[in-house]
Amino acid sequence: MANPKNRTSRTRKRLRRSNYKTTAPTVGACPQCHEPKLAHIVCGNCGFYNGREIIAKANNA
Repeated sequence: MANPKNRTSRTRKRLRRSNYKTTAPTVGACPQCHEPKLAHIVCGNCGFYNGREIIAKANNA
């Protein structure tokens, strides 16, 4: 197996890891109730996903 010949310095290690960032979740408006919801997730307010009712909610009118 290949082994490193020299030790990786703190600077080089930190420069490499400086691009590991978290991103904010993608939030969009629900097409049914226009409440903010996460992308690719059933709307928690109305229970619709992709134009279909997935979860029956009592407040659907």
